[in-house]
Amino acid sequence: MTWQTFFSVFVTIFLAEIGDKTQLATVLFSSDASASKWLVFFGASAALVVAAGIGVLVGGQLERFVSPTTLKVLAGLGFIGVGVWTLLSR
Repeated sequence: MTWQTFFSVFVTIFLAEIGDKTQLATVLFSSDASASKWLVFFGASAALVVAAGIGVLVGGQLERFVSPTTLKVLAGLGFIGVGVWTLLSR
C-alpha cells in the first residue's frame, strides 16, 4: 500500500507540475547564461519540498477537524473552480 500511495502522489504531482508557473519560472532562471544550472535545480527542488511539506502538515491537521471525504470534495470543487476561471479569463 505504501508504494501505491507513493506512485499515486508522484504521478499526480508530476502531471500537475508539468507546464505550470513553477516550471516556467525554473526555465526562465536556468536560461540565464550566468546562472548555475545546479543552483537553479537545487533552489527549485528545495522550494517544492518546503511547499509540499507545508501541504502535508496542513493536511495532517485538517484531517482532525474535517473528514477526508469532505476534503476531497472541497479540493475537487477548488480544481473545478480554477479550471472554469482559467477557461473564462483572457
